[in-house]
Amino acid sequence: SYVLAMAVTYTVAGVIVGLSGSNVQMFLQQPWVIGSFAGLFVVLALSMFGLYEIRVPSSVQTRLSALGRTSSGQSTLAGAALMGLLSALIVSPCVTAPLVGALIYIAHTGDAWLGGIALFALSLGMGAPLIAFGVSAGKLLPKVGPWMETVKAASGFIMLGVAVWMLERVLSPTATLALWGLLLLFAGIWFGALDSLGKDASNGHRLRKGIAIVMALWGGLSLAGVAGGGGDLFQPLRGIGITDAGRQETATLSFRPVKGLSGLEAALAGLDGRSAMLDFYADWCVSCKELEAYTFTDPDVRAALSDVVLLKADVTAHDATDRELLARLGLFGPPAILFYTPDGKELEGFRLYGFVSATPFAAHVRAATAGG
Repeated sequence: SYVLAMAVTYTVAGVIVGLSGSNVQMFLQQPWVIGSFAGLFVVLALSMFGLYEIRVPSSVQTRLSALGRTSSGQSTLAGAALMGLLSALIVSPCVTAPLVGALIYIAHTGDAWLGGIALFALSLGMGAPLIAFGVSAGKLLPKVGPWMETVKAASGFIMLGVAVWMLERVLSPTATLALWGLLLLFAGIWFGALDSLGKDASNGHRLRKGIAIVMALWGGLSLAGVAGGGGDLFQPLRGIGITDAGRQETATLSFRPVKGLSGLEAALAGLDGRSAMLDFYADWCVSCKELEAYTFTDPDVRAALSDVVLLKADVTAHDATDRELLARLGLFGPPAILFYTPDGKELEGFRLYGFVSATPFAAHVRAATAGG
């Protein structure tokens, strides 16, 4: 009863935040808003490193705790449920930062279903140990130790990672890679990459140091890639060569920009017997950048699009003209890719949403343009 009541409270909060976020999702994509949210994640992360604690004011905690004790004095199921509900409101310092971070992410996605399911999962994860401890009469309670600080630090680095992930929408790939490199390097050092192991070190300590060394090395390679102008976290040294001849420039597709309904209609009127692909793009759209970096640069995709007119609608500004175009086509926002026949009619069954890797994308393009 306690855990389910707590879960319901968190779930309702997630749904409310998701619904409110869906109404302001485009507003949340503004650079200053993204920067503010990223900064807030950094602030929350610092609390996980012990710089300070975030908690509900003690006066509020005292009143809610007193209400819970009064209502559950007879140890009824209803009383336990009320205590669970109140416990979700009296958030402890260890839970506050991850919870606030989850709520910010949910508001950023604007997905009520995600909000409800994510917060329900969070509350069940918090409640499962409570049920186990309750059934075991406390025999399974873990011992307090350094592992608790390790978990808190890991949560802090995860929050810093979310901040960098959000900033990817407004920063250049090179700047983003620099942030990832610094984060991995500091995380590796924090978890013991430079610490010495004694002869009697346990296997767990050895495994931890191995992971820490990998993180530190990856961070170092990422920073080296930044020095060479790289921008890919998974290929940080891409493009770095001993000589200029050894550098490989990434080929990019050439898109014709279109703006609004009139721009799209004019572009479709001049296809000259060729099929067309319309790419909806925005600077703050991470999936759009992934398409450019991993899909549109693939040789097979470029070959499939060799005889296709490439159009791009940049809706970064999200002004009235952009909103009119999105509404007319029934789109919420980028990323979305539409295909048109040579006579300018959309192949509605071939719409793509979100990131698609190179191989299935090339096959999809060939299927969409087979009749053209």
